[in-house]
Order: sequence, then structure tokens, then C-alpha cells
Amino acid sequence: MPRPTASSPSQRMLRVAEQVRHALSETLQRGEIIDPLIENTVVSVSEVRMSPDLKVATAFVSPLGAKDADAVVEALNKHAKFVRGRVSGALRQMKFMPEFRFKLDTSFDNFARINDLLKSPEVARDLGPEDQENADQDKDDNKDTE
Repeated sequence: MPRPTASSPSQRMLRVAEQVRHALSETLQRGEIIDPLIENTVVSVSEVRMSPDLKVATAFVSPLGAKDADAVVEALNKHAKFVRGRVSGALRQMKFMPEFRFKLDTSFDNFARINDLLKSPEVARDLGPEDQENADQDKDDNKDTE
């Protein structure tokens, strides 16, 4: 069986990252961090990436409704050791408790930017009649699922 490369995480890294994401989300949801910036903000944990040795967990977060998202991420990094202690109960099966690092998740901004580009007149001009029909069908399918 081929070993995973540095660019692709192993199954174990993915499984542990998902467990850490759930535990971290529960801790943030309970509001145990006493910091006015974090208490007044809903923080969504969209992804956690584990280091190959499972000792560092990088959590990508999106502060919802925060005026200064960078300040919220900075506050989370300031309280990372406290979060590590609060999450340890849910992750007690791990040999080492990972060190937490928080980063701002910009993937939703990228998705919105790409979506705006695809809807721009320049792209619509390049679509042929067949492509336009497929795009219209995709729009109808998306409306049905909402």
C-alpha cells in the first residue's frame, strides 16, 4: 500500500481531525471561554488539519457576525491552552493532546468570489447556447434543493 505524501493526509489524520473538530465545536458552543470577544460571537469550526505526528491541530474558524474576525482568531489563539484543557476530556483516547492553532477560514470568501466571476457578463458572453442551457438547468436544480 503506498504511503501518503506530504500533500495528502492519512486516513488516521483525517479521522482524528474530525474528532478534534467535533470536540472543539462542542467546547466553543458551551461558551466556556471567558473573553468578551469570543462570548459575543458564534464561531464555526469548518475544518481541522492535524500534523503527521498528531501533536498539532490547526483549526480553521469562521467568526459569524463579528466585525473584526482577525481579533476573534487572535483571542482564540490567546486561549489555546485553555481550550486544549477543556477538549482533553472528549479526546482522552489520544496518546498526546494536540496543541491548538487557530486560523481564519477564507474558503467561503473564495467560493463567493468564484461564484461572482462565473455570473459575470464576461463569462456569460463566452458560454454558447448549449452551455447556457446547462447553466440554467443547474440553477433550477439548485432552487429545488433549497
